[in-house]
Amino acid sequence: MAEPLTREKIEKAMALPLYKANPYFSDATLYSVDDLRVLFLLQEKVFASKAEKEMEDRIRVFELFRDSIQPLENGFKRNYLWPEGKIPSHTPYTENPGYKWLRGPDFAPYFLEVLLPENVTPKGAVITIAGAQQGPNNLHESYQICLDFQALGYQCFLLNSRPNACPWSAVESGADVARCVRIIRSRAKEYRIDPRHIAVMGMSNGGIAGENCVLYFSGDQKMTDHFPEYVPDELDALPGCQDVFLCIYGARHAGTPVDHSRMQYPPTFYATGLEDKQGIINLNTVLMDHFQLGTRLEIHTYAGHPHGFAGMSIIDGKGRPDFDSWVKHADVFMQDTYANYQ
Repeated sequence: MAEPLTREKIEKAMALPLYKANPYFSDATLYSVDDLRVLFLLQEKVFASKAEKEMEDRIRVFELFRDSIQPLENGFKRNYLWPEGKIPSHTPYTENPGYKWLRGPDFAPYFLEVLLPENVTPKGAVITIAGAQQGPNNLHESYQICLDFQALGYQCFLLNSRPNACPWSAVESGADVARCVRIIRSRAKEYRIDPRHIAVMGMSNGGIAGENCVLYFSGDQKMTDHFPEYVPDELDALPGCQDVFLCIYGARHAGTPVDHSRMQYPPTFYATGLEDKQGIINLNTVLMDHFQLGTRLEIHTYAGHPHGFAGMSIIDGKGRPDFDSWVKHADVFMQDTYANYQ
């Protein structure tokens, strides 16, 4: 009798196919949304497999479609965060056995642009960071959110950074976010934004990465405080912390030690589903810190919503209208903050 098909077995079988698919999701602006949607749904069908033969057949379909995808003729380029060979790091990462991580040891962090037409005056900038290891989550948790905020008048950026863990450290993930903030701040004139109007939006693990930027690179903290061998450049003279933090089901894990002595928390917006039990525990814990620090806050919780599933309209055309309303609330929060608190 065949062994039952477990989630662990499917994940192991899909490790290499997903690793090879990761560049398509990471470079979402370079490909047709229709193609990426089909690839995402084929991936979900693999994980819904009930038998080994069914799984194997679905993986083959996934791989065939993945390898047929072609980039758009007018696809946008990558904007790398760091000069070649100068990524500040301290995590030894030279091998990726079993393709456990979606990003290999040679990964160089970068961002993609989702920009407004020249005849539209931007209200600010929003940097988006997807959850988990980013990968397929980039499609709905970053690209769709970029499109949503772009429709509301923001210059948007999809950040492919070193995730918090997987296998990098908290400070490395925060360093990438800070570098992205500094690059966009340095290009404020080019992007037609006020350099004090840059928000970071992170979901789940991406929310933790966004907070890592605050924890390690706000206030007077410098890159060399955490990476002593790092050689600063002209960008390091600019503030590395975001002006507003949008944390979507990504509050730091309860019990995480935090040193408040040098950090300065920006105005912060939270949105979490009430069915996200651990997310609510995390949120309730971090709020106590905010209340003590006097952080400017807006908090939304949504009945019936679990962890994840933001931006799913790019997949199913419907999304979750109640939870997805957080985007418009965040727009009001940002504009009120920029008008009255800076």
